[in-house]
Amino acid sequence: MMLIAQNHLQLILEVGIMLFILLVFVLNLIPLSLSVVTFLSLFIAGGFTLLFGADIALLIISSSQAEFTHPFGPIALMGAVTALASLKVMKKSGVDVRPLRRFVILFILGITVFGGLMHRSFLLLWILGLFLGYLIISKTFREKSIFTLKRILIFLGVAVAGFLGLEVISRLSGMTIFSPMLRLSRIEQYSLSSVKMVLNNIQLIGHNGNASYWGAEGTAFAEGYITLPMQLVLFFGLPFPMFFGVLVNQKDTVDYMLPGIMGYGFDFGYIGLIGLVVFVLGTIIIGLKILAMYREKREKNSKKYLGKEVLLIGALSAFCSQALIGLFVFNRTINGTALLTFIFLGCLILANTITLKSRT
Repeated sequence: MMLIAQNHLQLILEVGIMLFILLVFVLNLIPLSLSVVTFLSLFIAGGFTLLFGADIALLIISSSQAEFTHPFGPIALMGAVTALASLKVMKKSGVDVRPLRRFVILFILGITVFGGLMHRSFLLLWILGLFLGYLIISKTFREKSIFTLKRILIFLGVAVAGFLGLEVISRLSGMTIFSPMLRLSRIEQYSLSSVKMVLNNIQLIGHNGNASYWGAEGTAFAEGYITLPMQLVLFFGLPFPMFFGVLVNQKDTVDYMLPGIMGYGFDFGYIGLIGLVVFVLGTIIIGLKILAMYREKREKNSKKYLGKEVLLIGALSAFCSQALIGLFVFNRTINGTALLTFIFLGCLILANTITLKSRT
């Protein structure tokens, strides 16, 4: 009975442990050569390009969408950065990567356009992730940074132009869902009152029960403001409080319009927030140290860890970007199905710390 989760936090921790164990076996038992990882990264990048494209097409045609960018955007980012890192390794080995590079650039452009049209928060995550990816790749392969002041200014100019373009498309099409200004106005509408509510009611563990949507019937801790996918909770038949339908509008003040540090702090208290920060910083530090070990082995002409190295670069870039956007911009980026993605990326990084040895 102790293994059956009693609240949302326990379920999150148990799913994290199971994912970690699974990924340890995957990394150790499946031969992840450079060619295999490259193929998988191209498949992921191409697949999500088509998926995001289909999603935006449905939005335009029928005004309905599945919003794949929130939960799966970081996975698409991992695939794209992993593919870029793979091309770098192959190029250094003397392989002509120009044909593959065209495909990767095409996928990146497609995801940028389709994902950016769907959600501005994804566009922030995507651009930040590509920036971090290029930075990690240049450091890993001991190359001079490609980021000069001129290129950074051009990059910022393109980003501003992209957001202005979305606003123009929104005005011309009459589809306010494309409008960045609408998102900013919603943040302004909810944020001040939400921040005040959270700060006045957050406690060491959980929050003031009177501030909960559930009121006196709530538990004042792990009440579902931060949760794994609802479908997962329902699949296991767990009797946890969850928000459905119109209740999501009430949940918005904690879930969507606030940075993750507010949402996690409110639902789990200061201790839960500290635990999240320790997990994020610890995962990034451990990942960078392992990446340095893989680089050292590669520079000694060992090709055993090439696949794991480029995969780790992609996972680190996606995890860092998702953590930064989720913690400091939008809680939704590390909540719900996106939280499951976040845990997966973190466990994928940490799974590199364990090597299973065969007795034979």
